[in-house]
Amino acid sequence: MADPLAEEHASQASELCCECGQFHLLLDNHLYNFQDEVDDELICHICLQPLLQPMDTPCGHTYCFKCLENFMQEYNFCPMDRKKLSFQQCHKSSLLVRNLLDKLIVLCPFKAECQQIMQRCELEAHLQNRCPGFKKYKSELQRKKNPVSKGKEDPPAKVEPNTPKDPEVLSGGSSLVAESSAAAVVSLATAEPGLVNPAFEETEEDLPQRTSLVAETNTIEIHREDPEEELGMRIVGGKDTPLGNIVVQEVLRDSVIAADGRIAPGDHILEVNGVNISSVTHCQAVSFLRHPGPVLHLMVLQEKGFSNKTAQQDSTSATNREVIHVTLIKRDRSEPLGIKLIRKTDEAGIFILDMLEGGLAAKNGKLSRNDRVLSINGQDLRQGTPETAAQIIQTTESRVNFVVLRQPGVQLSDPVEDGSTSNNSSSSSSNGGSPVHHRRRLDQNHYRRKSNYQKDLPQGYASHEKTVAIKKEPKESLGITIGGGRDNKNKLPIYVTSVQPIGCLFRDGRIKRGDVLLSINGIDLTHLSYCEAVSALKSNAASHSVVLKALEIIPANSAEPSLDIKEQGFSWSPLWITWLGLPSHLHCCQDIVLSKGNLESWGFSIVGGFEESKGNQPFFIKTIVPGTPAFRDRKLKCGDEIVAVNGVPAIGMSNSELIPMLKEQRNKVTLTVVSWPGSLV
Repeated sequence: MADPLAEEHASQASELCCECGQFHLLLDNHLYNFQDEVDDELICHICLQPLLQPMDTPCGHTYCFKCLENFMQEYNFCPMDRKKLSFQQCHKSSLLVRNLLDKLIVLCPFKAECQQIMQRCELEAHLQNRCPGFKKYKSELQRKKNPVSKGKEDPPAKVEPNTPKDPEVLSGGSSLVAESSAAAVVSLATAEPGLVNPAFEETEEDLPQRTSLVAETNTIEIHREDPEEELGMRIVGGKDTPLGNIVVQEVLRDSVIAADGRIAPGDHILEVNGVNISSVTHCQAVSFLRHPGPVLHLMVLQEKGFSNKTAQQDSTSATNREVIHVTLIKRDRSEPLGIKLIRKTDEAGIFILDMLEGGLAAKNGKLSRNDRVLSINGQDLRQGTPETAAQIIQTTESRVNFVVLRQPGVQLSDPVEDGSTSNNSSSSSSNGGSPVHHRRRLDQNHYRRKSNYQKDLPQGYASHEKTVAIKKEPKESLGITIGGGRDNKNKLPIYVTSVQPIGCLFRDGRIKRGDVLLSINGIDLTHLSYCEAVSALKSNAASHSVVLKALEIIPANSAEPSLDIKEQGFSWSPLWITWLGLPSHLHCCQDIVLSKGNLESWGFSIVGGFEESKGNQPFFIKTIVPGTPAFRDRKLKCGDEIVAVNGVPAIGMSNSELIPMLKEQRNKVTLTVVSWPGSLV
């Protein structure tokens, strides 16, 4: 196509599309410059372009949503085989097909200023935040329009110039660029491809009652008197797991994190001391978080639950609405604006839910609750999302220019932060209630993973069973310490925590730290409690000969650097990612029963499942939403693996198969899960 900057368009209807960066009619499909020739199987046979929002027909053909919708307005048959067809019979293509299409490689349309290539699903964010060509186009367009402000803007402030960094898109529940502040509160109601989100999806019957799921990014400064002291939280996730992000699984009582009181289970850790960890491996994240120091800066994404929807559509005529221009000036890029933004279910666009007390917006005093945001810094947000607004705010160095539509007399109520904290919005971003919830009730209903629930090891993992026979003196110690035991709250097998320099096993060299002990002299250790295992090891160590059977777990990325540095500050235990490689016949399962009302959601999101490119992956709990049945029950944790739903094994299922099963359960569901302790940092 021609360079968009070189084209002249007189009418407003032909303005450049901000999603694809090309000129097309409003009702037409987006246009893309693909790097390679696209497989014919992914081509729509109406427009002859790669599929957009693909729809499948009962007769097995696939077309773009808009193409098929327009075609069916004039005809009542399939374009390919001319079989009788109605649009209502068609349905969305599978998640696999949609993901393949999203991953097609495209070129930035502003080729004169930008030679970037990316996946098709990444182009919109690239244009909005990183493309110099699109930025230049918008600036020139703004100068041509030369809008006249209805209100006076604040005088410009003198700001030290900084070189802005490219914003980074997180690989989580939403494409949110996190601010290093509490500036943006976003809605996570829309999941990205690959993220199964039964907690957030709407049905026809709950649509009138549904509200936006609000989340917030905060920078938290943690102080340690002893720079070597552990933080006292357990984490799961990483780019080498289906979870993607690093998620807090648990906060330990009386720890540094618990004393600070601002980090809670379920928070996503985005940055550590300015380093983005949203796309690092699990081991790398552990290394960053274990790094000693008196002060630690953490950027976290914290979900606040569903916001109350008390605003009703106002019958006030449009003539009473007022367009207001407001400029907020940040002293530096990281200063928070203190604005909570949401989406409504009954009206398009973004609305101001609240302003944090003491924040920049509250001090300015010109924005109001329920203002509809029309644009920020000249970027049209009339059909935008809170995620897009957060990206624009985060990348702005100083002046943030708002254009808002105000309708007198309509207010929104305070958001629901979670099931147990108050509605005091001034403290929601800085405190949010204690992250240490009530002690988990230990459910004794654990059992070995059934044969029909068992699975192969995840891709890349391996395990090696070894038999070690040793001749020794009767009084000579084995020289090992152990951890785990089936009385442990995670029902772990017995594993070796250290091999001491004195003792026969150190001399032999085959038993290593982290090995799972299966038996000693024929006595099964896999079902014993910690004390029972210690007794069995001691009594059999008195023999002249000892035969140990052990299992060595070889993680998927065995090339990761050692995490033994400054180990004296940590009580050693295997990393969470190591337990994912434990053979399933050694797993202990637990049944968790959740109950809900007709208009409630279950309150959790899941990732994983079968993908053609990755094979079978476990399903993991990624998010637990405050104030929901899953949150109130307190048994389900982020990082738990879903083994079965109502007794039906989840092994081999795809996302698109498991979601309907969860959504069909109206008031009660039984989840069979395996829970592994997160890595301690």
